[in-house]
Amino acid sequence: MSDALPRLLVDPPWERDARAYREATRAAAKAVALVPGLEPPADRSLVWADGEREEWLKLCDRPSYLSDKEKTILESEGWPGLVRAYKDGTVTYTPNQTFMFKQGPEELVRPLLADWRTVPKGGWGPKGDDLKALLARFELGARHIVFPHAKADRARGARALLPVLDLETAVLMAHWLSQGSGRRIADEWLARHGAGAVPFLVPDALGKARVPRDKARAALARIASRHGVPAVADAARRYGDRAAEAVEGFLTEDGPQAAPKPPAKPPKVAWLDRDGLPEVRLRDGRALPPEAIENLIGALTFTTLPWNGDLRTLPGLDEVLDRCDRASLSAFGLAVFESWIAARTPSRSGWVLDQLCLLADDAAARRLGALLLKWPGSGTDKHAVQVLRAIGTDTALAWLDRIARRASAPGRRQTAEQCLAMAARARGLSADELADRLVPDVGLDAAGTLVLDYGPRRFTVGFDEELRPFVTDEAGGHRTTLPKPGARDDADLAPAAYRRFAELKKDVRALAGDQIRRLERAMTSGRRWTAGEFERYFVEHPLLRHIARRLVWTTGGTAFRIAEDRTFADAADAPVTLPDGARVGIAHPLGLGDAVAAWAELFADYEIVQPFPQLGRHVDEFTAAERDTGRLARFEGATVPTGAVLGLLRKGWERGPAEDGGVCHRVVRRFPGDAPDLVAELAPGIAVTAVDVFPEQTLREVRFTAPPRGALDPVTASEVLADLAGLG
Repeated sequence: MSDALPRLLVDPPWERDARAYREATRAAAKAVALVPGLEPPADRSLVWADGEREEWLKLCDRPSYLSDKEKTILESEGWPGLVRAYKDGTVTYTPNQTFMFKQGPEELVRPLLADWRTVPKGGWGPKGDDLKALLARFELGARHIVFPHAKADRARGARALLPVLDLETAVLMAHWLSQGSGRRIADEWLARHGAGAVPFLVPDALGKARVPRDKARAALARIASRHGVPAVADAARRYGDRAAEAVEGFLTEDGPQAAPKPPAKPPKVAWLDRDGLPEVRLRDGRALPPEAIENLIGALTFTTLPWNGDLRTLPGLDEVLDRCDRASLSAFGLAVFESWIAARTPSRSGWVLDQLCLLADDAAARRLGALLLKWPGSGTDKHAVQVLRAIGTDTALAWLDRIARRASAPGRRQTAEQCLAMAARARGLSADELADRLVPDVGLDAAGTLVLDYGPRRFTVGFDEELRPFVTDEAGGHRTTLPKPGARDDADLAPAAYRRFAELKKDVRALAGDQIRRLERAMTSGRRWTAGEFERYFVEHPLLRHIARRLVWTTGGTAFRIAEDRTFADAADAPVTLPDGARVGIAHPLGLGDAVAAWAELFADYEIVQPFPQLGRHVDEFTAAERDTGRLARFEGATVPTGAVLGLLRKGWERGPAEDGGVCHRVVRRFPGDAPDLVAELAPGIAVTAVDVFPEQTLREVRFTAPPRGALDPVTASEVLADLAGLG
């Protein structure tokens, strides 16, 4: 059978590479091109991407932790007083020092920067966004802080080194390129700096020490793969023609001094039970033999998905995928993923997620999406979100939208939002427009029904206004559920139809919750649709029209509802026609004014239960004192459940940084434009790793970072006040 299989499954490239490597090593051992003693440049510079520095500068303005002592100094003596306290040794806590350097007047803090020292390992030095903010504000003046901290905490700080171009950073990136966890950031750094990084790498690449030589050569080869060998050789010519020729030699496969490349071998996958995997079949129905399956697993281990990059696969894998049965491949890929989850996501096996980009069907996308709502692994959840984006089907993107709104981890929600934005841009849409298009019809026809076939009998499934399913038999009789298959029913059709009904109920229940929350956000954000979009995505949609009929809509100052016959009527039940160019939105009670009472009476008469509070929604406004001072004293001192505070995270609030003991002492609500942030200080605080340690929180202080005055529109102001009022 081997002659009928793709070559990759019979003679995999890592075995061919191993043979070639042994031969090349023998030849290269006789001639290793070295030019020892080269002195690397001492230059240092920053290379910013478009708009990058401006974005990082915004991080300086984020709220930071200050102890009561520093707050008192700042409030009473201003920035000069805080700087004096720093010079006197009073301000010793590094996060407080970081805050001072991020937000203090530059003429006061820049002279102190050169002598500022922090502890990169085991200390409380700046991390992540703080490093970006410092580099953007002080540029190379902050390099002595940024580099050691980014090196010591690669997971959170590595991206701060992307603009930095100097010897230490180049050597570090060459080292990271050889390590799985650092390869992505090193690859991005080399792509950014290209030929500019070459002079810093050539001395090691042509030096006598083998380990740094191999790493530097691998980095130069990565640059050459993007910019070409001539560009790298020209950049190396600053060291002379001999050095340039040596560089060109080891980068050119047929060069007289070519250095052999160690073969890439697939990792051992000891945790995977091969006997428990489903068969993979060729298109003609024949199953792959065990040795071919082993080679398929090996080929899949080379699959990688870089952030913002294209999926990378082993050459020859496309032929395998083309010649194998798609359904069996999907089942195989899902089984590998399930085994990985059952084995508790072993380390150095991220390829299991990446192979789903190739093999996953909608069933695998649903399984991955459901897991991501409460991901069991550690450190891989954000990459798993990116895999959903790469799968790219409507089902995968619909789950991505659900994760962006409902995932338990804020970082995971943020990653999902970024991935949705990327997917939307690829389709020429906004994230909200994409979400409109991803609402599935779950197989319902235009009438909102689905026929399920038991063989000798058939049933029609529909949904009422509250999306509860109902069943109608062929005689017109109504049921609340589908009957279990009987002895006279078709042995294949009936069980499949019964399972389909159970899946349908589950899908609609989850979909209803997601869409209700989405529409509530659309109301509070003031989103609008064209008349055509409104008709397509709400009035005609077999499921969403049930939710849409229970809301009051508005266009151009005219409020209306959707009647049972899908026409539009106002509060007096008079017909409403959407004018040309209409922009339709969900009416907020503040926009309805005195008409709220009439609409509430009408909905009560028709016994319409709204999917979320609209007509009975709590509305509020800032007092004059709150607008002028920015302090919401009416909420201060209240004791509220910790769970209620965490619930704010699903309404656009963010958790502040973890401080001593891993406890978060604030939640923050940010607003677009120039509006100030709203900060709620908590006591005793939320323990990040065990949120139930402190079951209650006291709102110690609730204030804007600056007086809001007219910075917030009335709806946003009312919603924020309702968020806080609802904590109790």
